[in-house]
Amino acid sequence: MKNFFESMAVAFAMYSKIPMPRVTWNKENMKYCLCFFPLIGAAVGIADGLWFRLCSLLQWSDLLRASVLTVLPLIITGGIHMDGFLDTSDALASWQPVQEKLRILSDSHVGAFAVISAGGYLTLSLGILSQSRFNDMILIGAGFMLSRAWSGLGVVTLKKAKTSGLLRTFSDAAVNARVRTVMIIYIAAISAGIILLDPFRGLAESVVCALVFLYYRFMAYHKFGGITGDLAGFYVQISELAMAAAVILLSP
Repeated sequence: MKNFFESMAVAFAMYSKIPMPRVTWNKENMKYCLCFFPLIGAAVGIADGLWFRLCSLLQWSDLLRASVLTVLPLIITGGIHMDGFLDTSDALASWQPVQEKLRILSDSHVGAFAVISAGGYLTLSLGILSQSRFNDMILIGAGFMLSRAWSGLGVVTLKKAKTSGLLRTFSDAAVNARVRTVMIIYIAAISAGIILLDPFRGLAESVVCALVFLYYRFMAYHKFGGITGDLAGFYVQISELAMAAAVILLSP
């Protein structure tokens, strides 16, 4: 039981800014910490839903509501996935050989293409979320969990581009077979839940998330020789935006 709570604390400490008890990171409590990764998505979804409800009760403007919905996930996660999205955008825009792309991923400087990509991403997110209704937020909130379940599955199943780095550390520490099983259960349960809630849009959201994962795998293998932590963050951000777009654009 101690390892259970310590694994959860490690996951939340790594992938969010939600305060957690201080624990020592070791091989034992890192074995299953990826199993708690989708729960961070649940926290983001709940926070978005509460903010939406507050805006409805106080009759605040759609623009204010959508603006906070856009930045709230970044606040809760500390922008760790957006950081990966920005680094990946710079690397992809460089059109350099694989090793140079990997070097760009590790570079702490922000390039012009990262800034342009961030502006485009946040503008699209703002526009999409400005059209949302509360029922939409249930599906979008589930998407925060679904993207992390697919990302966690990728960590323990896809080829790694580097022999070091944070993603490699988590992958090497994980009990891959069990983590893979848990991620598949998450994906199946979340997908089934949103399909039961809204058959057409739930199915579309599930398919979109899976298709973006296939693109992520193809892009990572062909452009970088495998996945990295930054590429995993890129996937989380792109899949969440694509799922939100599917939910809103297919709204009756």
